[in-house]
Amino acid sequence: LAHGKHWVPTLAVLGVTAALLALDPHEGAYFRRSTAFGGFNRVFSSNNTSLGIILPPASLYLTGLVRRDSKMKSTALFAGEALAGAEIVATAFKDADRRLRPASVPTNGNFWDTWFDDNTRLLRSNGSFPSGHTIGAFSVATVIARRYGNHRWVPYVAYGGAALIGFSRLSLSAHFASDVFMGGALGYSIARFAVLRQ
Repeated sequence: LAHGKHWVPTLAVLGVTAALLALDPHEGAYFRRSTAFGGFNRVFSSNNTSLGIILPPASLYLTGLVRRDSKMKSTALFAGEALAGAEIVATAFKDADRRLRPASVPTNGNFWDTWFDDNTRLLRSNGSFPSGHTIGAFSVATVIARRYGNHRWVPYVAYGGAALIGFSRLSLSAHFASDVFMGGALGYSIARFAVLRQ
C-alpha cells in the first residue's frame, strides 16, 4: 500500500470483513447453540490445531536436514518467520480491540457489542480479533504453497488445512467469522509480502 500497489484487494478484504462484522452476531449465536460439530471439534481442538500449524515447518526442517535439502530448510525457516510475524500482528490487534470471544458472551447475551470488553489480561489480550490460529495457519500455508506451488496438490493441501483450522475456530465459538477471515487475509499478506516479498 505504501508503494501504491494492491489497493483493490485491500479494499475487497476490508469490504468483506465489514460485511462479516454485520453477520457476526447471527453466526456467533448459531455456533454457540449448535451441537452439530462435536466430533469435528474434538479432532480440531485448540491444542490439535496449534500442533497442526507448528508440525509442517518442523517436519520440513528435519526432513531437509536429513536429506540435505536447502530448499526444505529455508522453507521451514521462512514459515517460522511468517508465523512469528503473524503472532506479533495478532497480539497487537488483540491488545488494541479487546474483542470478546463468542464463547464469552452469555447464551442470550448481546452478540452485537463485543468490542473493548475483554479485560481478562493486562498485556497479552485474550481478544478475538483477529483469530491467532487462523493468522498462523495461513501464514505457514502461504509460505509452503508458494515455495512448492510447482507440485499442484501442495497449495490445495496447505490452504485446505488452513481453512479447516479457521472453520474450527467458528465451530468452537472461539471466534467470529470476521475474526477468522481477517486472520486468513493477514496471514497470507504477511507471508507473501513481508517474508517472501513476492
